[in-house]
Amino acid sequence: MIVTATSDLVLDVLEAADPVAQRAATAKLDALKSSDTDFATTMDAEASKARAAAADQSPAQLAETQSTAVNGPPVQVIKKPGPDEVYRKFEAFILQTFVETMLPKESEEVFGKGTAGGVWKSMLAEQLGNQLAKGKGIGIAKQLAAHPTEPAVTAKVGS
Repeated sequence: MIVTATSDLVLDVLEAADPVAQRAATAKLDALKSSDTDFATTMDAEASKARAAAADQSPAQLAETQSTAVNGPPVQVIKKPGPDEVYRKFEAFILQTFVETMLPKESEEVFGKGTAGGVWKSMLAEQLGNQLAKGKGIGIAKQLAAHPTEPAVTAKVGS
């Protein structure tokens, strides 16, 4: 049996797509194919339509139109985690390392053999580390939060 990756991937994507959107895209492509216009000419015409529409809009409306039309829905800004969260995650990572070293080395019956067993063991250690770090943890995050994060200014020697 011969497998052609490209056509199989394309077919998989087509099968996973929304049937209505698939038919609309196929109709648009057929319309472009049936017209004898050049692709570059079509793109230039669409760009000039977009420039004409942009000239009629205010800058705020233009930014909103561009962000939704070109890039899809507006981007959601993810809030930067606070220092307490960063320290908690660091403590969870340290605890994960500790737990992973404490787990039995010969545990193929529990976790499985080979790479899959190693992945399962690592995932277990990660979850245990996260759970241990929740709440008060073991104090690593608290100690790190107590120290200033700014580097100390050192005086020049000999001045």
